[in-house]
Amino acid sequence: METQGFITVIGQIIDLAGVAVIAVGALIGVVRFAGDLGRQDRMIDAYGRLRTFLGRSLLLGLEFLVAGDIIRTVAIEPTFDSVIVLAIIVLVRTVLSLSIDVEIDGRWPWQAAGREGRGDPAT
Repeated sequence: METQGFITVIGQIIDLAGVAVIAVGALIGVVRFAGDLGRQDRMIDAYGRLRTFLGRSLLLGLEFLVAGDIIRTVAIEPTFDSVIVLAIIVLVRTVLSLSIDVEIDGRWPWQAAGREGRGDPAT
């Protein structure tokens, strides 16, 4: 197998892994949500856990998808146009990841790191 074909296959496998992470995460999240409701947990608590689990699955899946895009774009055909398209894709996915992270944790990612570094007992 030639190098370019091999790299394409690796990129597609990584993309498939990203889609699988999102799909399996959604399935597991729904099963856990049903289990929480079966144990008579409060709906708001069960929903919060489902939302957090789905968000984390989306974040992990997006990381795989970005990795696949990078591999295919830069390693196979690093033209100026393909790099610009990759930059836009990465930017959109980064903003999406950041917004999901804020939705899950209720704060910016760097706020947690700053507080933990100071040993702030208010966290």
